[in-house]
Amino acid sequence: MAASETASDAAQHSPVSSEQPRVSLAAAEPLIALGALDGRYRRDAAPLVDHLSEAALNRNRVHVEVEWFVHLCEEQVLEGLPPLSTEQVSELRRIVTEFGPEEVAELAEIEAETVHDVKAVEYFIARRLEGMGLGELTPLVHFACTSEDINNLSYAVGIRDAVEQVWLPAARTALEGLSTLAEGAAEVPMLSRTHGQPATPTTLGKEVAVFVHRLTRQLRRIEAQEHLGKINGATGTYAAHLAAAPQADWPAVARRFVEKLGLTFNPLTTQIESHDWQAELYADVARFNRILHGLCVDVWSYISIGFFRQIPVAGATGSSTMPHKVNPIRFENAEANLEVSNALLDVLASTLVESRWQRDLTDSSGQRNIGTALGHSVLALNNVTKGLRQLDVAEDVIAADLDANWEVLGEAIQTVMRAEALAGTPGMDSPYERLKDLTRGRRVDQQKLREFVDGLGLSEDAAARLRELTPQRYTGLAARLASAHARGSDRG
Repeated sequence: MAASETASDAAQHSPVSSEQPRVSLAAAEPLIALGALDGRYRRDAAPLVDHLSEAALNRNRVHVEVEWFVHLCEEQVLEGLPPLSTEQVSELRRIVTEFGPEEVAELAEIEAETVHDVKAVEYFIARRLEGMGLGELTPLVHFACTSEDINNLSYAVGIRDAVEQVWLPAARTALEGLSTLAEGAAEVPMLSRTHGQPATPTTLGKEVAVFVHRLTRQLRRIEAQEHLGKINGATGTYAAHLAAAPQADWPAVARRFVEKLGLTFNPLTTQIESHDWQAELYADVARFNRILHGLCVDVWSYISIGFFRQIPVAGATGSSTMPHKVNPIRFENAEANLEVSNALLDVLASTLVESRWQRDLTDSSGQRNIGTALGHSVLALNNVTKGLRQLDVAEDVIAADLDANWEVLGEAIQTVMRAEALAGTPGMDSPYERLKDLTRGRRVDQQKLREFVDGLGLSEDAAARLRELTPQRYTGLAARLASAHARGSDRG
C-alpha cells in the first residue's frame, strides 16, 4: 500500500464479499421460487401442476388407493366383503375430487410422522372411513399392495393426463401456427441455401411444411403411446394376494383394475413397473423437441437475413441501448428451453429402464423431474406459438435475393442438355462441365444465361422452356408440396 493511501481508501477499493451479512430470501413469504418454471415462467408451467407436482402425485395416489378399495369390493375377492352402495362409492370418490390445499397440508403432517409418502396416503384415507361408516373396512386400504403398486399407477395417470391435457394441446397450437405459415407462404419463391450457399430455389411454405410433416409424425407416435401399469405385489408374484385369497384369479383382477384406470396392463414385472413405456415417450418428446429446435434455428436465421420481419410489440424493448432492435427472443427462448427439456428427458429415458435386481429407488428420485422436463418443453412450445404470430414474410427481400442469384439455373440448363443428348440433339456433350465453367463461384445475370442457352443449339421446345425460366419460377413442385403437406397430411 502506498504511504499516502489511508485505511478508508483501501476499504473503498476492496471487492464486496459474498460473505457479508444479507437479508435471507429463503424465508420470505410467499416463498420465492428457486427454479424458473415456478418463478419467471410460472404462467406457462402452471397447467402441469395439476398433474405432475408432488401434490398432484399424492392426489393420484389417493385416487388409485380409493379405486383399488372400490374394485376389491366390487369383485368380492375376499370372503365377507360387503358390497358398497352407490352412495358410498360416490362418497369415497369425493375424497379425490375434493382433495385441495387443506388436504395437501394434512397429508404432509401425516408424512412428517410416517416418514413414508405412500403410507401417509393409506392413513389419510383410513381417517375418512370412520366418518363414512366404513371403519371396519380400514384393513382393505392398501390391501396386498407394495408402494410401487400405487406409485407406478399414480405416475402413469399423471403423465398420461399431463401429456394429453397440457403438452399435446400446446404442441398442436404451435403446429397450427406453423401450418398457417406454410399455407400462406406456399407460393412464395425463395432461394435455398445448402451448405450456406445459393442452391435450387424452393418456396418458403414448402420449407416450413417440411417441419410440419416431421413434427406431425412425432405427434402421432406420442398420441399412440401406451401407458402401462401393474398391481402385483412386492416382487411381482401376487404372493400376498394368493396367501390372503387363494381362490381369486389375481392376474385377472389386476388386469381389470389397471384397465379401469385407462392404462395398459403390464403382466410381468419385478417390484417396479419397468418404465419402458416412459422411456419410449420421453424419447419421442425429445425427438419432437429436437425437430422444433431445428425450426427455431432456421426461423432465427431467416430473420437475421431479413426474410421475416418481426412485428413489434407495443411498449416492448428490444435492447437496453439500441432502440431500433426487435430481437427474435421467442425463438431464442424456445431453443434454450428445448435443450433443458431434452437434457432431462434423455436422462429419464436412459435411467428409468434400469433397476438393480427386483428394486432400487433411483427411479423414485428421477421421476420427480418429469414435470420439469415437460414444463420446459411446454414453455418452448408457447414461445414458438407467440413468435410465429409476430412474423411477417418479407417477400420483397426474398425476391431480391433470388434475383441476385441467376446462376442457380445452371442445374436446370445442364439437366435439359442431358435430356437433349439422350434425344439425339447434337452438341450436348459435357453439359455439367460447361455449366460449371460458366457459373461456379461467379455471379451470372439473366443476359449471360440467355446468351449461353441461345448458343447451345437446343431443340426449339427445350430452348423456349429455358428462356422462360427465372429463379422465381424454378421451384418445381414446391408450391404443390407445401399445399399438400401444410397440415401434416400425406397427400401430394
